[in-house]
Amino acid sequence: MKIMKKVKQILALLGAVLLVGMYILTLISGILATPQTGNLFRACIYCTVTVPCLLYGFELIYRVLKKKQEDTEERT
Repeated sequence: MKIMKKVKQILALLGAVLLVGMYILTLISGILATPQTGNLFRACIYCTVTVPCLLYGFELIYRVLKKKQEDTEERT
């Protein structure tokens, strides 16, 4: 149980660092007015939605697999 909590914390921190990094990169690009600013902004918006959804999906898959494993262990 403690391992799962630790994994959740690490994944949450990793996701937060990724999102903050994207925001900082987009801000710097916007300030410098590079040609890639529009693309970086779109990538930032995409990651803002996708990263939390992926982390949530990984957590759901883990719960389902863990529950199946516990059910199998109870039957034997």
